[in-house]
Amino acid sequence: MHLRKLTALALAGVLMCGGAAAFAQNDSGAKQDFKNAGSNTKAAAKDTGHGVKQGTKKAYHKTKRGTHKAAKKVSDKTDTPSH
Repeated sequence: MHLRKLTALALAGVLMCGGAAAFAQNDSGAKQDFKNAGSNTKAAAKDTGHGVKQGTKKAYHKTKRGTHKAAKKVSDKTDTPSH
């Protein structure tokens, strides 16, 4: 009988300490949430800017190449006499 009381007391102690620890862990608060949101927004904006930059560079080079190619074809056509 004495062992059962001791076991019940030990179990109650563990549950009480575990419950207090569960509430103490959630201590980040709203301020930290806003900081995290700001950091995530900054990272997303940087990623978007990088993607736009790469797309713009690619479009610029493709346009430049196409223009050069078209100019070369026109130049070749004007150098040959008409039949």
